[in-house]
Amino acid sequence: QVQVVESGGGLVQAGGSLRLSCVISGRTFSSYATAWFRQGTGNEREFVAAIKWNGAATVYADSVRGRFTTSRGDVKDTVYLQMNSLKPEDTAVYYCATESSLYRNNPSRDPDHYAYWGQGTQVTVSS
Repeated sequence: QVQVVESGGGLVQAGGSLRLSCVISGRTFSSYATAWFRQGTGNEREFVAAIKWNGAATVYADSVRGRFTTSRGDVKDTVYLQMNSLKPEDTAVYYCATESSLYRNNPSRDPDHYAYWGQGTQVTVSS
């Protein structure tokens, strides 16, 4: 099965920045959409951002649009989430997820669309 590993989380002051990385292995770097979700304590998992395989199109939740940017690396099957102007309400465990081949390159907001998930990385934003 495909492996998905997130990294880059940590503690940051409000207004600061973090960059999360998502490394996907176990398959050939190919045309799969990848998404970011987050889940705060006691909350449902919510969509954050998604990107098509070639980076030609991105999708963002309204709550992060203009502050967060997702992008793809050029060499490895790696996706980044650059988070700027962080707010305390951004505090959550952030998950990276990617498609199965049946739904290739559809940057969906629906978590059920994604077959492979990482374990999550904690982002904590202090006031």
